[in-house]
Amino acid sequence: MFEISWSELLILGIVTLIFVGPKELPVFLRTLGRYAGIVKQQVGEVRAQFNVVMREAELDQMRKEVDGIQASVSAEVTSAKRMIDGSNVTPNRTIRPETPQGSTEAQPEHQVQLASGARRAAMPPMPAPPLMEL
Repeated sequence: MFEISWSELLILGIVTLIFVGPKELPVFLRTLGRYAGIVKQQVGEVRAQFNVVMREAELDQMRKEVDGIQASVSAEVTSAKRMIDGSNVTPNRTIRPETPQGSTEAQPEHQVQLASGARRAAMPPMPAPPLMEL
């Protein structure tokens, strides 16, 4: 920010010593230090207030984004509900074949009813692999 070399600081110290005088130099430096502390404190407060304002602005922006996302999701959900309500979509169900009269044995499920009402053969379950003998 400020590029001051050692030679410039030495010249500044000599000029200050000449204008202020050796007796008043400690009082001058003490006063200068107090003012520097006050300025530093004020800068810190301004920076803290700026950070608070920036956080609030970011929070507002994030709220707007979340509200937009929620609105788009709710619109998609309502359109999906309308599509489901408006069509003849039924969940896939397994239809068990009827057992012949007089038979008490339950038969496995071999047909699946599709949403369109058509039936197709279900795939039988895969047998377990044989155990290896050692």
